Amino acid sequence: MTVPDLSKSPISLHCERRMRAPLTLPGWKFVQGRWSMALLAALMARSLVAGVPQNATRDAQAAAPRSTQQQPAAPVDINHATMRELMQVPGMTQSWAARIVRFRPYRTKQDLLDKGVVTSQVYDRIKDFVIAHRDKQ
Repeated sequence: MTVPDLSKSPISLHCERRMRAPLTLPGWKFVQGRWSMALLAALMARSLVAGVPQNATRDAQAAAPRSTQQQPAAPVDINHATMRELMQVPGMTQSWAARIVRFRPYRTKQDLLDKGVVTSQVYDRIKDFVIAHRDKQ
């Protein structure tokens, strides 16, 4: 059996006696034989099973409540609160708090969505903890 030169083309994976549909993986060398195929399959399976996707980890961390945050006793006024006071709102991040301060004043807390200051997901997390007063308290 002759092995074709695939150094400049995508690889083809096949077993010793029968040719399977080629699997192209750019940059890989030619893999031949039963043991090579088994090793390749084991490595691919390990990478799928062992590794948790980074997005799933990041989403789980974002959804987990922060234990260091204290819930405010009263709703936080988005027109007059400092960055530190806004950060006490559960689900609030520093970047969202900065956007709220930047786009003041607000007539109602719904203005956060209407003006595009926060996304609907962020608004759903914080809406029960914020209020918009027009006058200075």
